[in-house]
This record gives sequence, structure tokens and C-alpha cells, in this order.
Amino acid sequence: MFLNERETRHNYVIEAAKQIMTAARTAPKGKGVDILEIITVTEKEIKLLSEELIKTSEETGMKFFLRDAENILQSEAIVLIGTHQQTQGLNCAYCGYATCAEKPVSVPCAINSIDIGIAIGSACAAATDLRIDTRVMFSAGFAAGRLGFLENCKQIIALPLSVSAKNPFFDRKPKEKH
Repeated sequence: MFLNERETRHNYVIEAAKQIMTAARTAPKGKGVDILEIITVTEKEIKLLSEELIKTSEETGMKFFLRDAENILQSEAIVLIGTHQQTQGLNCAYCGYATCAEKPVSVPCAINSIDIGIAIGSACAAATDLRIDTRVMFSAGFAAGRLGFLENCKQIIALPLSVSAKNPFFDRKPKEKH
């Protein structure tokens, strides 16, 4: 039997995405409270994300959304990591307010932000261990939030996954709309 890497690549990336999601899930959480949501999207959902990034670029004038819209189409899968907004009651003032009670609902709890950051680091380390190319993308996470991919999540970060001769998520040039 012969296994051609090009023919097995997609299945490998999907299996790797499952391990990457597990790495994000098992990352330490503030006060041991798990408020993360983690999913992987493929194929048509990646196209929907790309279309939403184009729409967002048109609405905001931010060109990096347009660049990332094209860039994510080179991925086999995208892991989305989001956090529900939940004040942790530590009164740590990391959010900029002296107490949790003073913090406006629209301001994220800093512990939530730290939790998603640790999960992203763990997920990226897993991707590296599995030799999967990725990049942390605020833009695609933002688009996923607009599309409602992770219900009730305030902060969402995307990790597009690829296996190719060169990481397509680096050395990117800004895209201009024609």
C-alpha cells in the first residue's frame, strides 16, 4: 500500500484540529472556571468567514480584514476559541475598575481575557507539536462572532490550520480591492 501525503493531508489536519481543541480545553483557567467554547469549522463555514471578512473590511475600511479573507481560504480547518463573559469576582482591578461590581457589563473581565490567551497559547503549542501551520487571527474570530458561530461568546480568536510547503499565514501582503 502507498499513502500519498497530499491525499491524506486533509484528514490529518482534521484529526490535528481535535487535538488542538483538546489542548485549548485543558489549559489552566482562572479560579478553575471553564467559560470557553471551542469549535472547528471547515469548507463552507470557512467561505462564510471569508465573505464576512470582506464585508467587515468594506464597512470599516480596515484592509487587513480583506487580506485575511483571502488568507483563510488557504486553510483546511479553522479552530475558533471563544470565551463567555463572566466576572470572576476577584476584584483584581486588571479590567481598569477597582471592583467587579464597578465594572460595566460591556467591559470584559480581564481574567476571561487571560483565560482565552492561555488557551490560545496551548492550542498553538499543540499545532507546533503536530507540525501544523497556524496564525492567531483576531479578524477571523471577529467575523465568527458576527456570524454567531460561538453563541454568547464575547471574545473569539481564530486559528486557521494548514499543511503546505510554506506557512501561508506569514509573509502576507496587504490586499487592495479591485
